[in-house]
Amino acid sequence: PMANVKSARKRARRSERRTQVNGARRNRIRTYVKKVEAALAVDDGAAARQALAEAEPELMRGVSKGVLHRNTAARTVSRLATRVKSLG
Repeated sequence: PMANVKSARKRARRSERRTQVNGARRNRIRTYVKKVEAALAVDDGAAARQALAEAEPELMRGVSKGVLHRNTAARTVSRLATRVKSLG
């Protein structure tokens, strides 16, 4: 249903814009995580550590921007870090 009240129309516009921005942010975070996964897949410890160092701030930025829940980000970082550490 299309919004009829002026404030509701504005809210709908803002919501649409916010959805696009959040989608882009989430996509960016996923890309950084995939870089870590890729390095882990080929057992490249140095690349994996570097990728993790870049991915962690991105994840935490997602938290501060309200795209991710803080525990979700922490869990993701923790699991990646464990796997990177196991490469030695």
